[in-house]
Amino acid sequence: MRILCALILSVLAALPAAAANPKVALQTDLGTIRVELFTDKAPVTVENFLGYVDSGFYDGVIFHRVIPGFMAQTGGLTFDFQKKETGESIANESDNGLRNKRGTLAMARHSDPDSATSQFFINLANNTHLDAGEDKPGYTVFGRVVDGMEVVEKIAAEPQGLYRAYPNAPNVPVRILKAERLDGAGPNQQSKEG
Repeated sequence: MRILCALILSVLAALPAAAANPKVALQTDLGTIRVELFTDKAPVTVENFLGYVDSGFYDGVIFHRVIPGFMAQTGGLTFDFQKKETGESIANESDNGLRNKRGTLAMARHSDPDSATSQFFINLANNTHLDAGEDKPGYTVFGRVVDGMEVVEKIAAEPQGLYRAYPNAPNVPVRILKAERLDGAGPNQQSKEG
């Protein structure tokens, strides 16, 4: 029996490991939010998001639209509400079977379903009305918060209303100080060991 177990373990060890979903840390003024991305369900969206992460694009952007009990949006404006220059828009992948549930990340977009670029939001509730339907595209879910949902709730609890053009922005800007991959797979990542 021991020989059989050892044989099975050695065969399993020789098999290639399944690719793990990429993980990203969003270090904010109020704490760190760690997210897992669903490459298999939203490959275009995840590749787009990681491109922005790897380039440092998200470093310094603010949560500019925060609606308690609904969502917290970020990914495009600096602390002084200047829009950052983005890349091309991407195809909508909202028919991927993922739902806009509390704690998921989804792409923000205009009325054109294929208009998402860099902005995304974190759902603070189960927002099923944002999901794709038979006759309508939805908002592409591409990840989920795995640690730090309490930080998102802190952001949602910040006082608002100071900025007329952005009434849902926190009065004291809440920034993403640094966005970085946790798996070390980015183009400029070095090993954190030794």
